[in-house]
Amino acid sequence: MRLLKLTGFIFFLLSLTESLALRIKPQDVDCFNATQKFIDENIAYLAIISFAQYVQEASFDEAEMVVKAMLDYRDRCLADSTLPECSKTANEALQDMFCDMEGLPQKHNFSHCCGNASFPRRLCFFFNKKANVGFLPPFPTLDPEEKCQAYKNDSESFLNLYMYEVARRNPFVFAPVLLTVAARFEEAATTCCEQQQKATCFQAKAAPITQYLKALSSYQRNVCGALIKFGPKVLNSINIAVFSQKFPKIGFKDLTSLLEDVSSMYEGCCEGDVVQCVRSQSQVMNHICSKQDSISSKIKTCCEKKTLEREDCIINANKDDRPEDLSLREAKFTDSENVCQERDSDPDKFFAEFIYEYSRRHTDLSTQELLRITKVYMNFLEDCCSRENPSGCYRHAEDKFNETTERSLAMVQQECKQFQELGKDALQRYFLVKFTKAAPQLPIEELVSLSKEMAAALATCCTLSDEFACVDNLADLVLGELCGINKNRTINPSVDHCCKTDFAFRRHCFEHLKADTTYTLPSVSALVSALHADWCQPHKGDLQNKKHRFLVNLVKWMPEITDEERLCLFTKFTDAGEDCSEVQEPESCFSPESSKTGNENQAMEKQR
Repeated sequence: MRLLKLTGFIFFLLSLTESLALRIKPQDVDCFNATQKFIDENIAYLAIISFAQYVQEASFDEAEMVVKAMLDYRDRCLADSTLPECSKTANEALQDMFCDMEGLPQKHNFSHCCGNASFPRRLCFFFNKKANVGFLPPFPTLDPEEKCQAYKNDSESFLNLYMYEVARRNPFVFAPVLLTVAARFEEAATTCCEQQQKATCFQAKAAPITQYLKALSSYQRNVCGALIKFGPKVLNSINIAVFSQKFPKIGFKDLTSLLEDVSSMYEGCCEGDVVQCVRSQSQVMNHICSKQDSISSKIKTCCEKKTLEREDCIINANKDDRPEDLSLREAKFTDSENVCQERDSDPDKFFAEFIYEYSRRHTDLSTQELLRITKVYMNFLEDCCSRENPSGCYRHAEDKFNETTERSLAMVQQECKQFQELGKDALQRYFLVKFTKAAPQLPIEELVSLSKEMAAALATCCTLSDEFACVDNLADLVLGELCGINKNRTINPSVDHCCKTDFAFRRHCFEHLKADTTYTLPSVSALVSALHADWCQPHKGDLQNKKHRFLVNLVKWMPEITDEERLCLFTKFTDAGEDCSEVQEPESCFSPESSKTGNENQAMEKQR
């Protein structure tokens, strides 16, 4: 069974000809032409994004070879569109180029993909993507003066290199987002290279670009992970909740029509089909703008913008106002005598309409909470409809919904209380311990990143009026990072269970995870080696990172000690480590005889 399916469009990448097997409504022609022009202007970027995301190990020189091959392909097909190769989809054409480059498939270990055809090959390339990019070198940095000189000498090559470096480190980010990042970086380079204080300018411009990329990357990976692991029904439920909250006055029929385009967009974008992703996202935005009077009053100015600016504007537009005539609850799902019959006649439509009606009435809830309530309602009806008096049972559904929300709210309130009491740094250490206990198999860098993101989510949300939805949504995105996008990601049985069993209740599942009992503890010598590498060389590395690595190793080595014992050992050892890093022979500080760390070493040995 296909995990992802193509929409059936057959098109040539850069020309609109009568030979294309595309059905275009007359009112969509202008939008199609504008999108086509946009693709034409960004052919090099799109080829680089596709190659760098599928083959992350490849060099920039190899990426430039793909660009050249794509341009040659375009020229051949513009000269004679009847050539057999010109009937391919863009993704097929690009993957053919990857496979036809001499020695490249063997060099970068994707020749097994090239032996497949059609969907199996696309799926193989997709699973070739690596979310953990620790195998790549650090993102290259240039002195601002050097950066501006490189931009002035050859702006096209400079920007292509930037796109290549960003794309290979963000293999699941949708092409339109990366194109927006590139456009903003080009604008920053143009502006900052004219300034006296170039470094200050670049720092100021880079921060919002990085934040934008990180936020969209996290959300898109999470939604694609839901599609791949749980299927199109869960994807549809997410989108119903999101769009119903954002556009509460949209009719259910109009929403259903819009979601057909949205689902198609995610299928292409999640698979990594860069051209189809640009096309389908543009089609979604055109759909919204063509019916903006019945969808939202907040997007008029957005719909007047160009392709990328329009899409970004609509995505970031505020939620529309709730219709004044919208009742506080929809009685048909709890008070009608025919609820069970309506459910049985078309379950998918029935529950889709329930999510729609509940979401547009509860714009203060998180997407995950709306999915939880829907799941609770489904299970509740399953019980009620099997009874002699179903209506007497499901009339109490609202009580079940409130109980579910109270559970989730209590969890968020507890997290925000911890943030207020501990502060951001101590809270990060709390989550670092929690994640390490649950998933000690993960690399230290990933554990540190997850704990940092969770602490940042609480720091961002815990003072806002929409605290609950903000925390719940962002915290679930962090768990989405932990669970990963690929179906074959495995950590340990308990974590895998939370990641793969129930998307809606994933947060609740993780909340009750205990320390992983299947993990084989590292040896004492392994811990000592790790400590030696970090602490026994003067001034090596960032002190905060050293502390985090020590804490992870401490949790792995002694998972059962109390929080108080762990904090005591952590504090004494890292304080001593700071002192020892300043001496000429730091190794002597960490010897058993040392007054600074001797007691801590003995305490560890006793725990072992």
